Amino acid sequence: MSRYLVLYRSNVSAADQMQNADPEAGAESMKAWMEWAQRAGDAIVDLGSPTQTVDGADPGATSFIGGYSIVQAESLEALTAIFDGHPHLAWGGTIETLELLEIPGM
Repeated sequence: MSRYLVLYRSNVSAADQMQNADPEAGAESMKAWMEWAQRAGDAIVDLGSPTQTVDGADPGATSFIGGYSIVQAESLEALTAIFDGHPHLAWGGTIETLELLEIPGM
């Protein structure tokens, strides 16, 4: 089974999104994420967390990595199915997946 690093990209940083969200919208967002996580089940290795760009990063960035997850899947089709109906996509974000490769000899 392959493992994947999942990057959630957006035009707005996660910090700005959380800072500007009213509590009701934040609760709805969290509910949507938890419903997705329940559907994904054992495919989730690490649900992850929001991320924040550190000082000194590109000040002209137009896309932010707002968070990450680590998931596992048997095939590309299974990986694609995990993200069907993902709330991040519904909110206009994009999802990038990177396969985690094993290091020979380790």
